[in-house]
Amino acid sequence: MNSSIVVSIETSPKTYARIGGFLYLVIIAAGFCSEFFFRGKLIVGGDPVATANNIMAAPGLWRIGIALEYICIICTIILAMIYYYLLMPVHKELNLLAAFFRMVSIPLQAIALVYLIDALAPLTKKEFLSSYTADQLYIMASLSIKSHSNGYSASLLILGFCFLIHGYLIFKSGFLPKALGILILFAGTGYITHCFIFILEPSLTKWTFPIMMLPVLAGEVSLSMWLLVKGVDVEKWKQKHNYIP
Repeated sequence: MNSSIVVSIETSPKTYARIGGFLYLVIIAAGFCSEFFFRGKLIVGGDPVATANNIMAAPGLWRIGIALEYICIICTIILAMIYYYLLMPVHKELNLLAAFFRMVSIPLQAIALVYLIDALAPLTKKEFLSSYTADQLYIMASLSIKSHSNGYSASLLILGFCFLIHGYLIFKSGFLPKALGILILFAGTGYITHCFIFILEPSLTKWTFPIMMLPVLAGEVSLSMWLLVKGVDVEKWKQKHNYIP
């Protein structure tokens, strides 16, 4: 009897949804802390010298920021599986396509993160400090940080298309509120728009980024909280699961 109860709990879509909501909040919190309290706090836009000096003065903050982003990646991999499971009853092929988009985005983000580790080398390792001028060290670190931004932007662009599909699937699901699907559609549009602006006219991103990220934040926080607190309508999920188009 106890065994059947455990299996029922472990395979419940509501349980998976709540785990997904928790992981989503971890991703949001870790990303926010990395950007505003640790790694991002050390970056001075348009001033590679000040950025390099900040990193050399507090390399621990830089490393913590990197570690938090790795936590985000690990949580995202698990979340991708949960999304695939929860949304599979809505439309098998579209759900698979969204999973492919996310699984392309994740390695791009992981590879981009390596450049932040590379940025530390010219500023902290003795062999670099003794072999290059200060200006050369600053340039090397700055190029690594720029490469991370470029790679991360590419990962967000791919993720934006994943969000468009997920938003549509949530809207059509019946076991999640349509409003959440609309918010995720707006979030995906925000990611895609920001990334294309970053590619076509980078100077505009300092103005457009806060505007574009508003729907992203609204969508992701709303979805994560709903999954954590409410989960999914299990009966409607099961009805959908009995017929997968």
